[in-house]
Amino acid sequence: MRMISFAQALVEAQREEMRRDEAVFLMGEDIGYSGGSFGATAGLWEEFGAERVRDTPISEAAIMGAAVGAAIASMRPVVEMQYLEFLPYIDALVNLAAKLHLMSGGQILVPLVLRGPLGAKGGNGAQHTQNFEAWFMHTPGLLVVMPSTPYDAKGLLKTAIRDNNPVVFIEEKTIYFTQGEVPEEEYTIPFGQADIKRRGEDVTVVATGITVRRALNAARLLARDGIDVEVIDPRTLVPLDIDTIIESVRKTSHVVVAHQAPKTGGVGAEIVAQIQEQAFDYLDAPIKRVAGLDTPAPYNVELEKKALVYEDDILDGVREVLA
Repeated sequence: MRMISFAQALVEAQREEMRRDEAVFLMGEDIGYSGGSFGATAGLWEEFGAERVRDTPISEAAIMGAAVGAAIASMRPVVEMQYLEFLPYIDALVNLAAKLHLMSGGQILVPLVLRGPLGAKGGNGAQHTQNFEAWFMHTPGLLVVMPSTPYDAKGLLKTAIRDNNPVVFIEEKTIYFTQGEVPEEEYTIPFGQADIKRRGEDVTVVATGITVRRALNAARLLARDGIDVEVIDPRTLVPLDIDTIIESVRKTSHVVVAHQAPKTGGVGAEIVAQIQEQAFDYLDAPIKRVAGLDTPAPYNVELEKKALVYEDDILDGVREVLA
């Protein structure tokens, strides 16, 4: 199967959906002629023109407001925001997009996709090195997607564009240029369907985003010591496929949950809580959270590494729960 990058997979998904449905259009900062800061809209302006690939002013509030209005008017906007770190301040996302369907008694649909970069890139400083997926997960009415591979990115983005609900599509910055297998034929991936990236018998590691790759690297190292690790990628945080996670926990009886965001109030806390509620009797040890430190990210690259999650942190977490 051919290998393409995460960013190329996003381009393909958007191109195919724009060809399929004329209501789909793109909007965002520098997505047209320049093809986006991370190349996730490269070539689309040349094919579809400025009417359907719209460069916007540098105003997150204006972009989000226009997208909600377009979605209400039966269009399907796909918004690229640079960066998603600025979105918690956007009223139109949490008080309009997430709530209008309920507040209108089901009369109003808001079929928009809000995608863009989040997390660390290496020395970008505190304001551009953040993971806010738990903020979005905590807002009822929003679907939250967080792929870790090019295959998942393409299939999930196509599903997101076709969905009639507002979707926050999270792309961690360190993933854009990673390579993976992506088929050329048409496919989509349903929401709420976790993927077991590696099967194992001794311990379950639930990871999100770039941490999935680091968990897989850690699993390969642990295999040398005879430790068989199962790695699960939820892929979508809302809806969350807790059933697949629980099934794994019943098999392994040991759990590590890993993510880049700060530990306190993170996505991992919700996953741990649901495991405790549904599978407590199957656990042979306390669940371990391996997460970012509760601190703004340092600008210094070496200090930044200390604040985030890498293979060694996951290795230590697995060994702790098995000790």
